[in-house]
This record gives sequence, C-alpha cells and structure tokens, in this order.
Amino acid sequence: MSDDEEFQGGRVFFSNVRRSLEEEDEIRLVSVGVDIGSSTSHLVFSRLLLERLDNRYIVTEREVFHESDVLLTPYADDMTIDAKKLGAFIDLQYEAAGVDPSAIDTGALILTGVAVRRANARSIGELFAAQAGKFVSVSAGDGLETTLAAFGSGAAARSIRDNKRVMNIDIGGGTSKIAVCEAGEVIDMTAVDVGARIVSFDADGTVTRVEEAGRRFAKEVGFELVLGGKISEDQRTAMVECMADRLFEAMTQSALKPETASLLRLNPLKNDRKPEVIQFSGGVSEYVYSLQSKGFGDLGPRLAKAMLKRVQEWGVTLEQPDQSIRATVVGASQYTVQVSGSTIFVAPMETLPLRNMPVVVPDLPLGNEELDQNAIADAVRQALRRLDLHEGEQAVALCYRWEGSAMFRRLDDFCKGVHAGLSKQMENGHPLVLVGDGDIGGLIGIHVREEAKFSNAVVSIDGIELKEFDFIDIGALLETSGAVPVVIKSLVFPTTSALGKVEATVT
Repeated sequence: MSDDEEFQGGRVFFSNVRRSLEEEDEIRLVSVGVDIGSSTSHLVFSRLLLERLDNRYIVTEREVFHESDVLLTPYADDMTIDAKKLGAFIDLQYEAAGVDPSAIDTGALILTGVAVRRANARSIGELFAAQAGKFVSVSAGDGLETTLAAFGSGAAARSIRDNKRVMNIDIGGGTSKIAVCEAGEVIDMTAVDVGARIVSFDADGTVTRVEEAGRRFAKEVGFELVLGGKISEDQRTAMVECMADRLFEAMTQSALKPETASLLRLNPLKNDRKPEVIQFSGGVSEYVYSLQSKGFGDLGPRLAKAMLKRVQEWGVTLEQPDQSIRATVVGASQYTVQVSGSTIFVAPMETLPLRNMPVVVPDLPLGNEELDQNAIADAVRQALRRLDLHEGEQAVALCYRWEGSAMFRRLDDFCKGVHAGLSKQMENGHPLVLVGDGDIGGLIGIHVREEAKFSNAVVSIDGIELKEFDFIDIGALLETSGAVPVVIKSLVFPTTSALGKVEATVT
C-alpha cells in the first residue's frame, strides 16, 4: 500500500487524483472556487469526499475550510484588470488557506462583468495556466450571472423549502440582476444597468472612476460627472434615488418607462404576479442586512438604504439569503464518474475525447405523440440563452429525457428540432453532442447521421444523469466494452453561512 492510501471503516480511500477511479470506494479532493468580477474578487476553498454509488461517484461531504478576503478588483490605467495585483492577491489567499496550488484537485473559475472581456480573460487565464486541466472556467454574461446568483444565494432552494415565489435581487458594482424563482427553478429574470460602483470617489469626493451608466444618471438629475471632478453629498443622494426608482420599477412593473427600459440588459420581467419573498445578494446586500458598515468610495450604502425603504413600503416579506456577497462564487467543481451504456453512437471516432463541455437541459415538449420541431428548437434556444451559450462559440452537451415511442417520425422531428435550436453551434462546426438518460442514444445517433444526414460530427450517448450547471468530459471508446467513460463536473454552490467580511486591497 502506498503512502497516500489507508484503510478506514473497511474502505480504501485516496487523495491523489492521478489514481484510477475504477478501483476505489472513496475519493478525497481539494477544490477552489474563484470569482473575479467588475467590482470584487474572492476565493472559496473546500474539501470534498466522494463515495462510489454503483457505477458513479457522488459527493457525500463538502467542507468549506477557507473563505478568502474580498478584494476590490484592481485596475490598470487603461481600465483593464491589473493581473499582477490580482495574482498577488490570489497567492496570498492560497497561503492563508495553507494550500499549495499544486495540491488543488479541481475547481471553478467564474468571470463576470469586465473580467469576461477578451484582454482580461486572457491575462486572468494565465494566472491559472498551470491548473488549466483541473478547472472548469465559466464566462458569465448577464443571463448566467443572474442564474448563478439565484442559485448561489439560496433563492431557488428557498422557493422549494418555503413553497413560495421568491425574487432575488443581486446588486453588484456595475449591474443588478433580478431572478424570480418557483419550485427550485428560475422562471423569469432580467438585468439592469444599476450598480454601486458606476461612480467611485475618494474621501474628498473627487471622482476616481466613472462608468457610462454613472454619467447617464448624473445627467438625469441635473449635473455632469467628470473624472477628477467633485461629487457632493446632495448629488450622490439624487443619483441614488433615481437609480433606486429605476431598479424598483424593473422589479415591480410589467410596462416600463422608456428611461427604465433603456437600462435593461435582458428582456423585462413579466411581473404578472407579486413575489411572496424578496432577498438581496451581491456586494450591496451586505449593507441591506447590516453585515457591513464600512464604505468603499462608492454608492453602495446609500443604494442599499434606498432599496430597503422601497421594498418595505411594497409590503413583501424580506428574508436574508444563504449567501450575500458570495452568491455567484461557485465553491467547487465536483467529479461524478459514470459510464455510458453500449447503445451509443460516435461518428467519426476521432471526435472523442471531448473536454469541459457545458451541459444544456432544455424543457423539451416530448410528451405528445406528434412532436413539434419549432417548439423543440425554441426550448433549446431558451436554455442556451439562460446560460449565455446562444452565440455558439463552444460545443455543448444537450441533455434530454426521452418520452413515448421511438417511431421514425418522432425521431426525425426530435433530431431536426434539436439541430435547429443548436444552429449557431452547428454553423461553427462543433459536434452535435446528445446525452440521454434512457437507452435510445444509439438509435438517435444513427438517425442523425443516416436519415437526417447532418454533416457535423455526432456523439450520442445514454444512461447518463445530468443537470444544468454540469460540465462533462467524454472519453474515448473502451474497446473491451463498447462503452465510453463520462466525467461530470458539477458546480456546487457554497452552503456555509460564514461570509468573511474582511475587505482587502493589494498595492
């Protein structure tokens, strides 16, 4: 027995991920979640215990053992993220956690806001280059960031636990994300150009940073914001009241004023029914719930006070989230290993292996005997948009749950509807990757290639359980069994209530 093995309770467990998963009962992993955004950046370190369940492993224990300081994301003079200062901060957090970067087994890197921009994403990616194979990397646009905040804050879980309609308002530095949750799902969402750091200033009131939205609100209340100029107390108050009015209108009204509609980054909320519970997340929520009193040269404290007043007057129950400023940070990328059955189809074989594909789980209308290609395509497009994958820049794995018979017409309508919904991916030459939970994968793959005659590579596997926020690796075909190994990396949201209030700056 090697040094990294020992017996405990009659089971073998190990801590070295280079070992074969097929021979072990328990796996211990060290993971890190990294959230780098327009305003703040922070990390969460966790230990995971995975146990074998039939042909797959599930996470049975998850311990958050270190939550980093929260850094005000540093910027260089050209307003790109200062990768050197950010790197220094990350190094300090690994040291504080007592973890060597080489000891990290898995993790998730979430980029939001300006961090998603190409120049920033490249420099940030270089900070984690040595660990690239271990990380799931997610560039979160408005739709995905809103969804992550809803799940990470606990709003989706609360909608199940309390059986209520829950609205989560995640107010960050540049934007506010609004999600409405029912029965554990995000049923409606929008995002608004309202944030605490659309203008920043020093102790003397001198403007040190200003976004276009900041200039817009200043102009609306009658003054001009100029970098290096002054902003008075009255001007800040006037700006914040206008911002709060616009955000509250987006939260509560179905017909918006033109001034408010022009601030939307996604479609407006339907607002056909009042939520029963409201909760706030994001940096500004620290002030809503009196978890933070220190100011950081922005509009955060005032905006929190203004929004709290409006919500209380609205009469909806206000609850505290499971996570506030850390709502969008993903605590870990957990591994689940499954093996797809023999009813699979891969063409050409060189398509495999595939790595780190995001999973899309559309609500497909497959219950009727006659399938509607257009409805299937629309459901796929909605799922792609929800995860900001609608531009087709990367391959995705589409998960479906087959219902009813497998007659030729139903297979044909299904395949053509899915292909139409994934048209951007298909046009960009990505493979068509279909994952089912039944035993119809081979039949669907054959139909795609032989009957529908789609030209893209096809990977159709089955017997696999997936959910939204999963990423998968599909290995090469196992010659001895005709099956393929599938590694599922699930984004696991933090559940600890420890928030780590210390703010940090790096110079």
